[in-house]
Parts: sequence; C-alpha cells; structure tokens
Amino acid sequence: MDDVILGLPAEARRATEQLICECEARGINVRVVPDLFPLVQSDTQVYDLDGVPLVNVHIYPADGLGYAVLKRLLDVFLSASALVLLLPVYVVVALAVKLTSPGPVFFSQERVGLNGRKFKMFKFRTMRQDARRDPACHWTTPNDPHVTRLGRWLRRSNLDEIPQFWNVLMGDMSIVGPRPERPFFLERFRQQVPDYMLRHYVKSGITGWAQVNGWRGDTSIPERVAHDLYYIRNWALALDLKILLLTFAKTFFHRNAY
Repeated sequence: MDDVILGLPAEARRATEQLICECEARGINVRVVPDLFPLVQSDTQVYDLDGVPLVNVHIYPADGLGYAVLKRLLDVFLSASALVLLLPVYVVVALAVKLTSPGPVFFSQERVGLNGRKFKMFKFRTMRQDARRDPACHWTTPNDPHVTRLGRWLRRSNLDEIPQFWNVLMGDMSIVGPRPERPFFLERFRQQVPDYMLRHYVKSGITGWAQVNGWRGDTSIPERVAHDLYYIRNWALALDLKILLLTFAKTFFHRNAY
C-alpha cells in the first residue's frame, strides 16, 4: 500500500491522529481530506503564515494583484477625466439645484463600503429640506413627495450621481461595483438576505451589474445581491467595460430611477 486517504469528520480528531501515527510508523504516506467542504471551495488556495496553514474560504478574482492595479488605474483615469470633462454639467446642475429649491447644492450621506468601512458619499441634492424626514432611514419610492421636480429628472438621468466621481478619485468607491448602502438598511438586509455582507468584499461602485440589469430603486434586494455576487465572482476588466457600456445604453432615464 502506497497511500492512505483519511476523510474523517472533525469530531474524530483523536482517531485521525492515531491513524496517521500508525501509517507513518509503517512507512505509508497519509493524505487528509479536511472536513470543510460545506464551507470551502474545492479550488481553494493554502497559504503559510509563519508556519500556520491558512485556507481561503472563497477565491475571487479580486484576490489577485492584477485586479487591484487594473481597477485602480481605470478608476483614477475615468474619474479624473469625468471631473474635467463634465465640469460644465456640474456648473449647470449646481445652479439649477440652487435656483429651484432652498437648501445646499450637494448632499452627503454615510454609506458602507469595502470591508464594511463607512464613508461620506456625495450627490447633487434631489430632495426637499424636510425636518420630518430622516435621510438615514428614508426609502425612496415611486412618486415620492420629498423629491423635487428637478430632482426627479436628475435621478432618472443619473446626473445626481456624478459628484461620486470625487469619491472614486479619493479611493472610497470604484466606477463599477455594488452600490453602497446606508448603515440603517445594511443592518436590516444583513439579517434578511443570505450572503448580503459579501457585497463588501470589493469597493462600492457608481454603477454595477445589478443596476444595468434593472435592479435599482425600490426593487428586490435578494436579486440585487445575487447580481452583485455574480459580479464579484466573475470579475474581469472586460466585464467592467461591458457594464460601463450598458450603463450608457440602458440606465439613462431608467424606469426604476426615482
């Protein structure tokens, strides 16, 4: 006999140790199947941390150095270009917001991004100043009375999102990725939707696979999460470029944007 393969459950650790000692005493090579199949992918990687083996539970393209370099280069180039090229649009929209409703031009809100870290996300203000409405927990619905007439147009055209290019340039967000959520709703969704927090394995994005497939606004959160996880598990530069093209082709004046 050349090899012995042991596939005992984790509870049988002592028996496994005894069998390993017995086999090694007889000069038989031993291979152990770890009792982790429900948790760990079959194509996982093992790392050495100062003599301690570490096993990746999941392997995503985002683990690679190429992902980090390509994503950041694309983000910096596109966000810097957008901030310069869209400057006239910024000025026009800012003036329109200021002239059509009282309140600030920009709206900042705490969102949750990469690894669960919180950051301030910027948008053009699209809602009326209302002391009775708490922006942190207000869920916008179709024909929401809090949205201004200009704000409704800005939301449908996605022009309210363009200040987020500054978030991208600062490294808080990416051009493409799962949309960041508010802490209030994150706590609700993480309890209701399996694997919800896996969305935070990558940076949040201005646009994403869920958005170009129609899952935005007051739509199904489980479907949105499923599309976000598909993006994370199948990331490629070509997929990012496809999402950017679809953003211009499908989400401009999208029916679920309100």
